[in-house]
Amino acid sequence: MDLVGDKLVFEDFAPGALDTYRKQAKFKWKKLKLFFEDEEMLKIKMKVWKTLENDPIFERPEVELTTDEKKRRAARQLRRYVDCMFPEKDIRKLPYKKRTRLLMACNEALNSTFPDVSIKYALGVALFSNTIVTLGTDRHQRFAFAGNKMLSCLALTEIAHGSNTKQMRTTATYDEKTQEFIINTPDFQAAKCWVGNLGKQCTIALLFAQLYTKNQCHGLHAFVVPIRDPNTLMPYPGIVVGDMGEKIGLNGIDNGFIMFKNYRIPRENLLNRTADVTPDGEYESSFTDPGKILGAALENLSMGRVGIMQESSNNLICAITIAVRYAAVRKQFSSNGNGDEELPLIEYQLHQWRLFPYLAAAAVLRVFVNNFAETYLSTVEKSSSDSTELENLNEMVSEIHAMVCCAKPLLTWTCRDATQECREACGGHGFLKCARLGELRIVNDPCVTYEGDNNVLVQQTSNWLLRQWHAVNSGERLSSPLGSCTFFVHHMDIVGRKYCCRSISELQTIDFIMSCYEWLVLYLVKETDRKRQNISNTGADKFTARNNTQVYKASVLSRAYAEYTALKYYSLKLETAQSDLRNVVETLGLLYGFSCLDKHLIYFYQGGYTNDPSMAVNVKETILQLCDRLKPDSIAIIDSLAPPDYVIHSVLGKSDGKLYENLQTAITHAPGAMSRPAWWQEIVDTTPFMKLQSKL
Repeated sequence: MDLVGDKLVFEDFAPGALDTYRKQAKFKWKKLKLFFEDEEMLKIKMKVWKTLENDPIFERPEVELTTDEKKRRAARQLRRYVDCMFPEKDIRKLPYKKRTRLLMACNEALNSTFPDVSIKYALGVALFSNTIVTLGTDRHQRFAFAGNKMLSCLALTEIAHGSNTKQMRTTATYDEKTQEFIINTPDFQAAKCWVGNLGKQCTIALLFAQLYTKNQCHGLHAFVVPIRDPNTLMPYPGIVVGDMGEKIGLNGIDNGFIMFKNYRIPRENLLNRTADVTPDGEYESSFTDPGKILGAALENLSMGRVGIMQESSNNLICAITIAVRYAAVRKQFSSNGNGDEELPLIEYQLHQWRLFPYLAAAAVLRVFVNNFAETYLSTVEKSSSDSTELENLNEMVSEIHAMVCCAKPLLTWTCRDATQECREACGGHGFLKCARLGELRIVNDPCVTYEGDNNVLVQQTSNWLLRQWHAVNSGERLSSPLGSCTFFVHHMDIVGRKYCCRSISELQTIDFIMSCYEWLVLYLVKETDRKRQNISNTGADKFTARNNTQVYKASVLSRAYAEYTALKYYSLKLETAQSDLRNVVETLGLLYGFSCLDKHLIYFYQGGYTNDPSMAVNVKETILQLCDRLKPDSIAIIDSLAPPDYVIHSVLGKSDGKLYENLQTAITHAPGAMSRPAWWQEIVDTTPFMKLQSKL
């Protein structure tokens, strides 16, 4: 695959060991790639990859860099990336949705190759600009597209509070005499921390602080706050700022902490789309509930979560590409045990069972993320242009918010599990740094925590689902404009469903999977609500009731709803597949669906959907059959999902299939691989051997 001018050119792969399986495919991988990818977005990503590959500043180092050098390198690369890819005037001219799609595609491409730089850009340019646009007004727009003039950050998390944003203690108190906000950090526990770009580099922050006027607190609000002199990078007086120190990964990002002491900013630096303070100190808002102001502010972070979903999808694709290509070339044991022709790992059922469900997940979640991003951008665009009162903002985005809060965990957890399984499936060679599986694992690791801890996020999803359940049961209107849970309306019919398949072939349809998920989600929402009510009836408060219904109930509900949503998006895309692709894309959807259902089987028996052992037996047998069905197509599926070799950057996962030649080059050409260590004299005993004579 290449980009010639503005045209995508799908080149054939060089002949090699992978041809054995490539020739078995019953479809053209080039057509399947355009099922998984939007052609225009793919062109943008190819342009980014070509630019990076041809620029010496983006050349990958041969040896491990120091932490400080990683920060320096990432900072220089970010500056070059922004200057080359995004001239300010071109970005400003584009409509919101087109501009955001462009930025997301570019950052997807960057993240696949240089995740440190990508995250610095996402936090310091894209997310900052998006928040300015959605929460600010005309007086703030000068900050929105200054990515090639300054680097920014979002300062929300504090040392003692992360998920519980309402209890954050940094304050911004309005001074009527000077018409300024005075920012203070009461103690170290209230210091803003883990702020990307803050440790060494950024010059301006989007700070979330408790707003006070006339001795009254109005809750958490967002402020534009200068941090450092852009000409010297020295912090302004009244600020203590520093770096968080070395991390277990992503050390190119300068995560920092900051404390304020009577630090003043102009009144106009308050982002005032949802609330404002007049010159004489009167607080004005279109919201009556301070919690809704906070909700409107924090829901802008959903853009960052959608970005994380894309990144995890790409990392999952890279990991499974490496492991499947390796499995198709790496041979172990022969069928008769006599040392005859050995079998590739991909021929073994156990290996297929380990990897192919993640191959299916990579396909389904790629489609889901791409199409959900379109839904998200359309919703934001609609809310931004809507002339109705802002009081409707939360209602407009609440379903999107619920979907993001379970989809981000689904993607990041799936990627976490897949990278570990892929590493193990590549044996000892998978532990080599040049295999890149270790990097993919480490890069994904913080994704389960930042932009909302996964186990906290899913609680927001289950709470939303419970509200919809209560609405249906009380005869109120279901608030699901995107249709993600409209099946709740038919709950009486759905909960009465029973497993009644007479043969394994009757199971193997998307409709069967979706029917199972509708029953499962409704069963779990009923059980969660029932347990919560039982706890409340004992006199416990709402907090305790909600807290004690997470395990085996609410958290599983959110996971099941996320999987159902991903499969629903995929099934809609499936309807557009060309006839020659229909079989393979349906098999991928089936394998992902059954692999997920396999993990929930206990609830189908527990809830009375079935008491027939054949359901569990048939689900598991179906998974094995689907794995076997995918085997001849597996390499072609990988070819359709995988980015170019430059992006994969793995000695085990190259498209030429020259596994051992590539390993030999990587091992023998590694710096210092065959040289005597500089410290050899420290370990060699220089005492002459012959001086040790016997006393006899």
